[in-house]
Amino acid sequence: MNTMIGNENMTKVEVRSSRGRKVAYWAVTLLLAFSITLSGIGQLMRMGGNIDLVTDIGFPLYVTNILGAWKLLGVIAIVLPGLPRLKEWAYSGIFFLMTGAALSHVFANDYGDYGFHVILPLFYAALGVASWALRPKSRRM
Repeated sequence: MNTMIGNENMTKVEVRSSRGRKVAYWAVTLLLAFSITLSGIGQLMRMGGNIDLVTDIGFPLYVTNILGAWKLLGVIAIVLPGLPRLKEWAYSGIFFLMTGAALSHVFANDYGDYGFHVILPLFYAALGVASWALRPKSRRM
């Protein structure tokens, strides 16, 4: 009898933890997707400070088209169901894109106010790692 009650309790704990993990995954993933989508659209449309952000560190302006398109394609790959191998590439792409952005600003001595040009891309990279680590088994290879 005790074994049965113990197994029922274990099952409830597993359900709660998997539900919490799923909620955490979608919260982090939607925040990442929203942020990267806005950034990608801003780069494609060359809105806000995107022109200065790129040219101040020595990149040509056409880089905004490449980065913006990659960001939007990466978000689509992460959010859509299926295609686990493409998701892996998208997660790694976002990680390298964001860490590369942070390092580019560091090497160009363009930290922004309070290090914003370095901290924000590293925050996005961390969101990408968290989303990847929390993803459900159905989204893994």
